[in-house]
Amino acid sequence: MQAIMVVEDEPSIALVLKAYLEHAGYRVIIAADGEEALQKFNETKPLLVLLDLMLPGRDGLAVLDEIRRQSSCPVIIVTARGTVEDRLYGFKQGADDYIPKPFDPEEVVARVKAVLRRQSFLVEQDLFQFGSLTIDFTARHAAIKGKPVTLAPRDWDLLSFFMRHPNQVFTRDQLLDYVWGMDYEGGDRAVDVAIKRLRQCLRDWPADEGEIGTVRGMGYMLRVQEGS
Repeated sequence: MQAIMVVEDEPSIALVLKAYLEHAGYRVIIAADGEEALQKFNETKPLLVLLDLMLPGRDGLAVLDEIRRQSSCPVIIVTARGTVEDRLYGFKQGADDYIPKPFDPEEVVARVKAVLRRQSFLVEQDLFQFGSLTIDFTARHAAIKGKPVTLAPRDWDLLSFFMRHPNQVFTRDQLLDYVWGMDYEGGDRAVDVAIKRLRQCLRDWPADEGEIGTVRGMGYMLRVQEGS
């Protein structure tokens, strides 16, 4: 049975999170610093990581970077560093959610469930192909001209939503509700950051086949050629 990994150097906070998560039915692994977190991550392959940023030794952002190099495992940052700049940087690095301290443990559990729901969401069709872009949602594999494309969990969620609704325009608020979830409390700039990151991932996709387009004054859409 896969577990939730809590990376937190304050024992009292780690134990509170462990108690609430176990009550919700999850198995919990605790790591107290960055090196221990990466060792246990590689050993246990957790279902999700709750990650503090201010850790002894290797800090949380370095841990997040290393996780993203090897895995699309969902990561929720839980930290006292709660400025807008910190949140945006965390999302840019591939975090799936950001919870500032102090927090309500029940809210943390709710956020964990919401992220895991999005992670497990599969579109009705398992395989999509638009031109040279192929997306296999069952295998969570993307390729352009046969070359694999690495997508962070948030990128998967955003791309899967666009794939279900090609050539439709969505506002930032709609994307926040549909992709991030209605309980997300961050600003709509997170959408712009995610769109920029997704476009970079799809940079080798020929523009005449499709693109993540901006509709001025309205929002974003997945433009694809009919019949592609």
